[in-house]
Amino acid sequence: MSVIGLGYIGLPTAAMFASRDMKVIGVDTRQETVDCVNRGEIHIEEPGLGDAVKSTVALGFLRATSEPEPADAFLIAVPTPFRAGDRSPDLSYVEAACQSIARVLEPGNLVVLESTSPVGASEAVARWMAEERPDLVFPGAHGMAPDIHVAHCPERVLPGRAIFEIVHNDRVIGGITPGCAERAVELYETIVEGRCFKTDARTAELAKLAENSFRDVNIAFANELSMICDRLDIDVRELIGLSNRHPRVNILQPGPGVGGHCIAVDPWFIVSSAPEEARIIRTAREVNDSKPDWVIQQVTETATDISGRIGRPPRVACFGLTFKPDIDDLRESPALNIARQLAGQGDMDILAVDPHVSALPSDLGRHASLVGSEEGLANADIILLLVAHQEFSTLDFNLSVPVIDTCGLTHGKRATPNVRARSPFPV
Repeated sequence: MSVIGLGYIGLPTAAMFASRDMKVIGVDTRQETVDCVNRGEIHIEEPGLGDAVKSTVALGFLRATSEPEPADAFLIAVPTPFRAGDRSPDLSYVEAACQSIARVLEPGNLVVLESTSPVGASEAVARWMAEERPDLVFPGAHGMAPDIHVAHCPERVLPGRAIFEIVHNDRVIGGITPGCAERAVELYETIVEGRCFKTDARTAELAKLAENSFRDVNIAFANELSMICDRLDIDVRELIGLSNRHPRVNILQPGPGVGGHCIAVDPWFIVSSAPEEARIIRTAREVNDSKPDWVIQQVTETATDISGRIGRPPRVACFGLTFKPDIDDLRESPALNIARQLAGQGDMDILAVDPHVSALPSDLGRHASLVGSEEGLANADIILLLVAHQEFSTLDFNLSVPVIDTCGLTHGKRATPNVRARSPFPV
């Protein structure tokens, strides 16, 4: 079998199939990724992945290449971002993958789209490949049994737990035809110990989008509540803890926004498909997208308060850049976005602190310095806590400088929080 795209989903998936003594060809357009995998090494941070890749490459079950080769099954795991202007789905990477594998397809092959996609994407996959290979019959041709089976099996793993969850999570598998779904289930049952649920491709596509939109709406409630509490001078985390004592209430914790390639992106796919109906989903996205701006405002106001007193641009130590704790993934990270915008203002010096990041992105690196935790604590005029990495949990933030905590690292620890107090009632 072949996995197209060796990123945060593709490489762990390829390694898990290879760990079942299956010959797996990993395909990636980045030559450095191909070379890295063929050395038995990994280019992303994921617990357990290094050992899996090292052993499967050494045993000859996994190898990487930059061009697709013939295989019985192809899994497409390439990025599916949205366009910056109108937030419509950008399926150019999927289309390019389809065009590349179409050249080596043979009758009886299975093609599975794992990339999270808008409704109708699997049908587009069949159409794009059919345009390249008119000699083959693809699902959707009226009255004809397909030569190539096409299905959608959306990934639903948590970064940092990918190896475990690829194997143990239930999977939703939708085929363009029932036969396509059956073929895909047969493949996934070789590695999945959870249950495989068969459905049609469109339902499978929307299922993944609905899962992440549900989470996004719940996070938006917590983020909006945090801004309300700030206005009313109430500790939002204490409030949530007390509210969650109700047996049917489970409010999530707020943060600086929402990041990652799934929750920050997938709801827009639903909005794009049904803009008039997706009112709550759109509003939740707008709330979460606005939270970084709210955080930036808090930092800017604090910097203005102290800059005159210290007589120079204040140094702001941003603790955490990744989109969630204890991983190296910067995709759609609100923390990274906040650091970039603060650095771009030019009226403060940014110290970036993240033990999971070895080098700053070039656009941030020109305006910020990557430092260790102790240097960040020692030199900061303002401490901005953005990501609750485990490494940060033992640090003492009870300092004389302002601390703006967006992720709860200091909750219950600081005797006198350094925040601007607001009265909940007019005087």
